[in-house]
Amino acid sequence: MTVNQQGLFHQPGQGSSYWVLGDLYTFKAVGEDTSQAYALVEITVQPQSGTPPHIHSHEDEAFYIQEGEFEFQLDEQIILANPGTFLHSPKGQLHRFTNIGLEPAKLLCWVTPAGLEKFFIEVGVPVSERMSSPAVSPADIEKIMVAAPRYGLEIIPPPAENLQV
Repeated sequence: MTVNQQGLFHQPGQGSSYWVLGDLYTFKAVGEDTSQAYALVEITVQPQSGTPPHIHSHEDEAFYIQEGEFEFQLDEQIILANPGTFLHSPKGQLHRFTNIGLEPAKLLCWVTPAGLEKFFIEVGVPVSERMSSPAVSPADIEKIMVAAPRYGLEIIPPPAENLQV
């Protein structure tokens, strides 16, 4: 990364990276780089992985699909999103996404204003030398559930009938 009077510059593959529930989050810009205006993260999502339904109270999110196929939910609307698709989810809107393909898929996520990237850094595992995706444990999920409210993030649990006993 290079920061100077002309702005911020990353080559492909550059940026600090964290594993968050098995998916790779690489930060291209964080709040400190943008005067807190926005954060930009490139997310590589494993097959059949993604986010649970959730609602942000502090920030809007926008997504641009780079590779693969995703299923997005924006409130009650389900959208199939292929490369080149752009989606915007304003704060207060229920949303989620899932990689519905058989290979890892990639998207860009803009968070405005910045701040949510600190949540991902707190709950994630720093990547060392592009190690493979670690297994997700109940402790990882608990860490997210405990940290989420501090960032104005409400995670919607699955309906009781979908829970395995």
